Amino acid sequence: MSLEPQERRRYELDDRGFDEVPAKYRKYYRRLEGPRDTLAPNELLCPVCKVVIRSTRELREGDRLYCMACLTRLRVISGAAGIEGLVEYT
Repeated sequence: MSLEPQERRRYELDDRGFDEVPAKYRKYYRRLEGPRDTLAPNELLCPVCKVVIRSTRELREGDRLYCMACLTRLRVISGAAGIEGLVEYT
C-alpha cells in the first residue's frame, strides 16, 4: 500500500455560456441542465444559487471552492449522494 495520495485527474473545460460572471471565469461555471443532469467528478452544485462549479482537477473531500455567482465559500464534503458543498460563509 502506497502512502502517497493518488494523482488527481485533470479536465479540459469549455465555455458553457454562463454570463453571470466575467468572461475570464465563464468556463468554471454552468447551469444545471435539468433533473437528469449528472455531475462529473470535477463538478459541484452550489447549494445557495444552484449553479454548477467546475474545476480543472478532480474534487476531493476537504477542497474549498468559491462560487463567484453568489459570493459563497464552499468546502467539499462526502455526502449521501457523493460529494456535496458545505457553506462556510456567504
